[in-house]
Amino acid sequence: MDKLARYREIIRQLIFDYATHKPANGQIETEAVIDLERDHYEVLHVGWDGVRCVHGSVVHIDIIGDKVWIQYDGTSQPVADALLEAGILREDNIVLGFHPVELRQYTDFAVS
Repeated sequence: MDKLARYREIIRQLIFDYATHKPANGQIETEAVIDLERDHYEVLHVGWDGVRCVHGSVVHIDIIGDKVWIQYDGTSQPVADALLEAGILREDNIVLGFHPVELRQYTDFAVS
């Protein structure tokens, strides 16, 4: 299996895993959104918490070029840690896209 195919499979499994975690409060569903054609992967919360409408991303990962970009991580179990445990290399292949470009150099992850 080539590198990108392996990344896609790791991310797909990770998204399905995070999508099994339903919020404890409210009438909120968790949805896995996977676009293999564009390498876009997301976990969404959709529903109601009392009178408040809930609709938003919990996890957002893209594959851009040959790197895994974590665009958003709203979890209590960090996505970067899960990717590392699955075998994706930190400094070469994971970009913390939610950090500004000028700050990424201070992380142990890829800059872009």
